[in-house]
This record gives sequence, C-alpha cells and structure tokens, in this order.
Amino acid sequence: MGLILSKAWASLVSKRDVRLLMVGLDAAGKTTVLYKLKLGEVVTTIPTIGFNVESLVYKNLSFNVWDVGGQDKIRPLWRYYYANTEGVIFVVDSSDRDRVAESRDELHRMLSDDELRDATLLVFANKQDLPNAMNAAEITDKLGLHSLKQRNWYIQSTCATTGDGLYEGLDWMAQTMNNRK
Repeated sequence: MGLILSKAWASLVSKRDVRLLMVGLDAAGKTTVLYKLKLGEVVTTIPTIGFNVESLVYKNLSFNVWDVGGQDKIRPLWRYYYANTEGVIFVVDSSDRDRVAESRDELHRMLSDDELRDATLLVFANKQDLPNAMNAAEITDKLGLHSLKQRNWYIQSTCATTGDGLYEGLDWMAQTMNNRK
C-alpha cells in the first residue's frame, strides 16, 4: 500500500520534461507568445534570428520551449531542432490572409519529417484581435489540418498580447503529454 501511495505522490509532484518546438512564419507572434507565457507580460520583440529557449512549468510538466525564427531564409534550419521534440506549437497570424498558403506548405513540409512523426501539434491561431482575422475553423481548412489523419492535433484561437487562448492551448498540450506517459 505504501509503495502505491509513494508512486502516486511522486507522479503528482515530479515534473516531466517535455521538449516543444514553436515555429511559424515571421511576424506570427511566436516570441510574444513565449514571453507572455513565461513572464505573464508583453515584451518588446525584434525578429528572431536563431532561437529563444525558455522553460515553462505548467501543471506537472516542464515545457522546454524552443522558439525558432520564421524568416524564409531560416526555415530550412528548423529541421536541426526536431530531435527529441514531443510537441510542435505552430503559430499562425490569423490576419495574414496573403501568406496562409505559405504557412500551410511550411507546416506540412515540417510534419513530413520522420523525426516529428510522433510529435503532437498545437496550432495557435494568433492575432484574433485584428480586423479581418480568420477564425479557427477557416484556418483549420486553409492549413489542411483535417488531412493529418495519423497525428494528434488541436487548434486554439489566441491573442498573444492579451493572453487570450494561450492557457487553453497549453491545457490541451499538458493533457495530451500526460496521456503519452
């Protein structure tokens, strides 16, 4: 009986490390998302050349989030961050209708890599506060998410500057990661 209780207690208080990769096109709001989650506030950002990495303790998980720059010249380097990635957070600028097809192409190219075959996908449909922003259903369609038959995925409408939707997305990711143990 004592062994069962000690194992139950250990699972409640121990934090499991989970490696997450946060990517998306440039100016989608990845770094704003990262620091809103980490610090609880909006920080002034500049385009990410390279990466930012932060640890976020959420529920019983320690998310190690790698925020990688999204400029077109940097995107081929994303693959160097795939190793041991359990989850991908793909951030989309919901108001950028001109580049949603480019987002789709980059997402599917990335997900076709064998190193990400088991990675869970969370899509943040960011910038929902902007005029003419596409809703989550429209982005789901335009990104072709329903074609991802062998992958666990979820889309969450967000506004990184206010924090709206960010924790709902993290809740889903935490629940999914806990179910994978």
